Amino acid sequence: MKAVLFPGQGSQYVGMGLDFYNKFDIVKKNFELADKTLGFSLSNIIFNGPEKDLQLTKNTQPAIMLVGASIFNVLNKNLNLNEAKFFAGHSLGEYTALVCAGALTIEQAVYLLHERGKSMQEAVPLNQGSMIAVLGMTIDEVENEINLLPKNEICEIANDNSNGQVVVSGETKTIQSLNENLKKKKKEAKLNQKKLQYKIQ
Repeated sequence: MKAVLFPGQGSQYVGMGLDFYNKFDIVKKNFELADKTLGFSLSNIIFNGPEKDLQLTKNTQPAIMLVGASIFNVLNKNLNLNEAKFFAGHSLGEYTALVCAGALTIEQAVYLLHERGKSMQEAVPLNQGSMIAVLGMTIDEVENEINLLPKNEICEIANDNSNGQVVVSGETKTIQSLNENLKKKKKEAKLNQKKLQYKIQ
């Protein structure tokens, strides 16, 4: 039994997918469709940056989907991934899964994700929101840490990814306060994929 899984937001970097683009016509076609649908060169942002433009949610989300779907198209020719019983993705990756399973076209997904990204971006002004992945703690322990913060500050559990990995999101200043509290309790801080991660020692 085969299952195909796709990554979510946070896996982006300038230049991603360029090797596939240079070698495979189907990838070039996907990128051309995306650029035409959006009315600007998403391809140029993906391949050349600047990074600050790629990191904008309105660009990041269609970019990750486009690269993921393109890689799938290439691998599918040799591995026959269409025989997979399950297509799934983490958060944004669900859209890539829908494209690869044939439920959405590249054009539909690029348009939807660009609009989705704009809405998410407009909901919180730039640099005023942050996320922390807390490793090695239960969801109850993380909730207890959040409850120690001032009541007027915005900070909540966003994802319970697995046993020992809980993602918290909120206002940047509040996440920084949580950051400091965790540091004081001897938890190791690591910056990874633009998210702070903590692991119990």
